[in-house]
Amino acid sequence: MADFYTVSQINGYIKGMFERDFVLKRIRVKGEVSNCKYHGSGHIYFTLKDSGAQINCVMFRSSRDGLTFIMKDGQQIEATGQISVYEKGGSYQLYVKTAALSGAGELYEKYLELKNKLEDMGMFDPLYKKPIPAYCMRIGIVTAPTGAAVQDIINISSRRNPYAKLILYPALVQGNGAKESIIKGIRRLDEMGLDVIIIGRGGGSIEDLWAFNEEEVAEAIFEAKTPIISAVGHETDFTIADFVSDMRAPTPSAAAELANFEYADFEEQLSAALSALRANLEHKKSITVHRLSAYEERLKRLSPQIVLSHKKDRLSEIKLRLYRAAVQKKDHEKERLSIIKTDLSECIDRKLSDRKHELKLSISRLDGASPLKKMSGGYGYLMNSEKKAVRSVLDVTEGDIISAYVADGKIECRALSAEEINYGR
Repeated sequence: MADFYTVSQINGYIKGMFERDFVLKRIRVKGEVSNCKYHGSGHIYFTLKDSGAQINCVMFRSSRDGLTFIMKDGQQIEATGQISVYEKGGSYQLYVKTAALSGAGELYEKYLELKNKLEDMGMFDPLYKKPIPAYCMRIGIVTAPTGAAVQDIINISSRRNPYAKLILYPALVQGNGAKESIIKGIRRLDEMGLDVIIIGRGGGSIEDLWAFNEEEVAEAIFEAKTPIISAVGHETDFTIADFVSDMRAPTPSAAAELANFEYADFEEQLSAALSALRANLEHKKSITVHRLSAYEERLKRLSPQIVLSHKKDRLSEIKLRLYRAAVQKKDHEKERLSIIKTDLSECIDRKLSDRKHELKLSISRLDGASPLKKMSGGYGYLMNSEKKAVRSVLDVTEGDIISAYVADGKIECRALSAEEINYGR
């Protein structure tokens, strides 16, 4: 009897053949996306096809981190992954690891290169981000004049704040001349002194959004004095403009939400503030009336006549106290003056007695040192012709005229000789 194989065994065998094939383990496939579905689990299921065939594909959630676009039917993409068998269903499919829009690989490399360059220059630094005003009334818009983006901004702005003034600069947002048009729009609106500027467009491929990845556009955004909200593409689309702008909105609709305050809420806040102000005024009024009543009562109790009478009584009392104090002070000073006078008289008598005694001693010392008294005892003193005292034989020369003063007069003499004598000193 022939051996039979189970379906599982057959599918498992075929899967092993696929996995052992070197080419199928890492393969690049190019084709058009169709039947694209985003599953609730985060996986993406789709088909890649060309004019002659198609292949089922799956991109697991763990591989979606590197996906830079929203996958949609009709897109031409380049997928890299492994072809294997789905045993349960008995079908083979491409398990996609990475995917890029066809022809977008080089653009994506340029995008990453410019992003790193501008980030190193500090153009994404939060330090340079200007705050979006809380109450914007003049809003500039740089986008295509037709299409869903501008219409969404207008509709949401009208709903949130019908009094906001929207100023549209109709710009090219795709293709030749788009970069220059966007830059011109930013600079023109920046000169108008608006509250905020929204730049953006709807979704698309990396080629469609490329004008917002240009370095010149990033520089225009960075140099603008007006706060700028970037709203380019869908929520998963990121451009250089998003990083350098003062705020990024995931969509143009979200940008309109961020730029416009809810006027109805603002009116409610004003109404609440007005009510609070009125209540506060009433409270202040009540307090003031109460204080006025209290002041009136105090005025009644403290009328000028009563205050003046109290002041007069107080003044009389002070005058009496001053008089008594003056009399007491006078008596005290008299007594003190008498004591001082007695002390002063005794001090003068003592000083006078002491000075008389000192004078007698001085007279006695002067009398003892008087030259006249010495001369009366036979002494005298000599002076030469130049009226200088003669104190030594060296002061006299033979023949000099010398005056000798004695107790009762002067004697003129002539020096016959001058001789030193040693008296035993």
